[in-house]
Amino acid sequence: MVKAVVGANWGDEGKGKITDMLGKEADIIVRFQGGANAGHTIVNDYGKFALHTLPSGVFYDHTTSIIGNGVALDIPRLFEEVKSIVDKGVPTPKILVSDRAQIVMSYHKLLDSYEEERLGGKSFGSTKSGIAPFYSDKYAKTGFQVSELFDDALLREKVVRVAEQKNVVFEHLYHKPLLNPDEIYEELQGYKKMVEPFVCDVSMFLHNALKEGKNILLEGQLGSLKDPDHGIYPMVTSSSTLAAYGAIGAGIPPYEIKQIITVCKAYSSAVGAGAFVSEIFGDEADELRKRGGDGGEYGATTGRPRRMGWFDCVASKYGCRMQGTTDVAFTVLDVLGYLDEIPVCVGYEIDGKVTTDFPVTHLLDKAKPVLTVLPGWKCDIRGIRSYAKLPENCRKYIEFIEEQIEYPITMISNGPGRDDIIYRKK
Repeated sequence: MVKAVVGANWGDEGKGKITDMLGKEADIIVRFQGGANAGHTIVNDYGKFALHTLPSGVFYDHTTSIIGNGVALDIPRLFEEVKSIVDKGVPTPKILVSDRAQIVMSYHKLLDSYEEERLGGKSFGSTKSGIAPFYSDKYAKTGFQVSELFDDALLREKVVRVAEQKNVVFEHLYHKPLLNPDEIYEELQGYKKMVEPFVCDVSMFLHNALKEGKNILLEGQLGSLKDPDHGIYPMVTSSSTLAAYGAIGAGIPPYEIKQIITVCKAYSSAVGAGAFVSEIFGDEADELRKRGGDGGEYGATTGRPRRMGWFDCVASKYGCRMQGTTDVAFTVLDVLGYLDEIPVCVGYEIDGKVTTDFPVTHLLDKAKPVLTVLPGWKCDIRGIRSYAKLPENCRKYIEFIEEQIEYPITMISNGPGRDDIIYRKK
């Protein structure tokens, strides 16, 4: 059986914790898109970790962790990450890398950085991990696929061609030093040595695993609103963040995905630029940021303070619809215990009219939040394992949001640890 764990919003919803938790029942965990530009923060028996490329299930010794063909593969980052968890006592994970995955090159990161510098105040708030230049090359058919590392004649010819093309941009747009084809070739040879023991026909591996009845977990990065087609374009990522893409990015048939667990935070947060209707500012935002997550709301990759807001029912209902949600996992609910009252965004006012449907970006930029204020529960709910034992106002908050978003909330996370979870039958 295949399950997918994906995000409903801007990313940072707590997918890492849910993947880590569900990994207990999984045989195989697959990252199917994105790169090292976003991270998952995980707290478990080994400690606290920020993962960027590794699937969040690497902490179980019974799982195989797969880097799918849809991933932007930053090979040095992948192996630095493996070392960082092994150094903390985690058993060396079993890893497979798709022979069809493509490689993030050092010049992708340079291009990312130079473009943000060139755009100045109009920049996209990139993490400068090379993701947009990487995916641009993939679709322009000038990227390097892992399989190509094993064809030396092809590689030697291609590095010359790629350097020629890139150097026009380096010289005339960015006025930066030119790329050397020999150095690109050496970089790729280094990557070949690192990745060679792990390369696999992942699609065939998963095909056989499905025939054997294995449990497969697909792990998405970021959330619906960062999808390049259905998100807040152009302030989006460069690969599809939707569960439907899990089939493509892992190399399995779409009908195999039986359960789509979409993660929603009990409030909103976002890293990077772009429309964020329920955003709050000043002391109110600082207090929520300070109390949020485990140790505060700061990006797992960038360390940047996250932008904060109240729960957005309009964005979340849309995000869940685009994912094809079967179950909602509702995270960091415990954080809200300090509030006397909790505002919830239930609609957008655009040009004097209220809508509950998520609009395209140019209308989103005009939207003002329509808020409903619910009473808080004013206590610590960590440690509670039964839905019935949650305070009444806490249950009312969950049920109000469930009614607004129109998807069943079946898991409630009330703390950072693997066991801080309440299962709710629907």
